[in-house]
Order: sequence, then C-alpha cells, then structure tokens
Amino acid sequence: MSIKENLEQVRQNIANAATKAGKKPDDIILVMATKTVEPERIREAIRAGGHIVAENKVQEALKKYEVLKNEDAEWHFIGHLQTNKIKDVLKFADMIHSVDRLSLAEKLDQRLQQEGRSLDILVQVNTSHEESKYGVAPEEALSLVKQTARYDTLKIHGLMTIGLFTKDEVKIRKCFKVLKEINDNIVKEGIDRVDMKYLSMGMSGDYQIAIEEGANMVRIGTAIFGARNTPDAYYWPSEKTDADRAKQME
Repeated sequence: MSIKENLEQVRQNIANAATKAGKKPDDIILVMATKTVEPERIREAIRAGGHIVAENKVQEALKKYEVLKNEDAEWHFIGHLQTNKIKDVLKFADMIHSVDRLSLAEKLDQRLQQEGRSLDILVQVNTSHEESKYGVAPEEALSLVKQTARYDTLKIHGLMTIGLFTKDEVKIRKCFKVLKEINDNIVKEGIDRVDMKYLSMGMSGDYQIAIEEGANMVRIGTAIFGARNTPDAYYWPSEKTDADRAKQME
C-alpha cells in the first residue's frame, strides 16, 4: 500500500475507535512519527493530508526540517530532550511532548526568554514504571506541572506517555488509564496557565486502545510509513546507562 493509502486506513481506524469511545473522529489529532523516514516520503505524507510531523532525535529532525520547512506542516519533538540540544530543538519545534523534569523546563524557559517567545509543551509521564523509559513518575506528575506552570514562556497543554511494549492489552490499557486519571486530577486543580487539551498516547501498535482510554492525540509511524530498519531500541534503549540516569535527573 502507498503512504496515502496507509494514511487513509489509519484515519479510518481512528474514526472507528473514536466512535466506539463515543467521541468525534475529528477530535483525534494524528501525529506522524517520522523517525528514520526519508524527507521525500515525509513530503508525500504531508501532501496526502498528514499535518503534523514528529521527530525523536534533534539532529535528524533539523536535517529534515531544512528540506521540508516550506511544506504545510507543524513540527513536534517527541523524544528525550537533553538540555544541550535546547537551542537546536527550538529551531523547528512547534510543540515538545517530552518535558519530564524541572531542570529541562527551567532551561527551556531561559532560552525562550532570550528569544522573546513561548512554546507549547506536554509533560511526559512514565506510566509503565519502566527503567528503560523517560518521563516523570506518575505520583510526581502533578507537582511537576505545578512547578513548570510558573514559567510563563511554557504553555502546558497536556500529557504524553508511551504505553508498555507488550501484547497484554490489560497492561497496555492500565498505562493509558493512569495518564487519564492524572490528567483529570490536574484539571480539578485549576492551575493557572495550564490548559489540559491533549492526551498524547498511543502508537502504531496500540493507538486504537489509547483512543478508547481517552487519547485525543496519537503518534503513528510504522502504520503509515512501514517497518523501520532501525530498531526501537535506538530511540528507547532497553537499559539506561548511569550517564543517562544522571541526565534525566539534571
């Protein structure tokens, strides 16, 4: 199948899941996860109706952005962000899904103040409690949102998570239920400058489940572009090094 046909199939699946969950299909935002995908194929997807391009690695994203910046698309960053990459990520990102620690929020704010602008962000939560995944712990998410909301350059618009990599649907659903519960608790707090519009959860293997559990933003890659040559471990290592852990805590 072509990229256009794959996009159409994904949109139909989204519509079916939304209807099943009592939602309007148009309320679900499709984010195209384009890691490892060549610029020309991304261009094809944009011209077939894909509006949001999302990348996991800053340098890879920058190269593609230079080629595609004149296309009609938003650019999101969905990978782990190191503070030394902030200057570069701000060259292309309209939204960052992966703010997972206060030090990152602080450094983002400092740079955004220098540039005289603001940025839409989501707070990433590690709902599966896996060492291999980044994200704030579920029990600390509310606190991080409150602290991050103090920075007026950062517009908090919701939460993001990566579901457990398993075929056990019950365990997958649990991750998404946790994020929805955190979202609802944050909404109840009525925090200034926090507008919980988006629950970014669900990828090619589980996006229909995610929609049923409350997602209104899904990140789809292989279902649109086909299997990757690069394993997911390249983007989500199976084991963090001590250096990785140190960076996460910085």
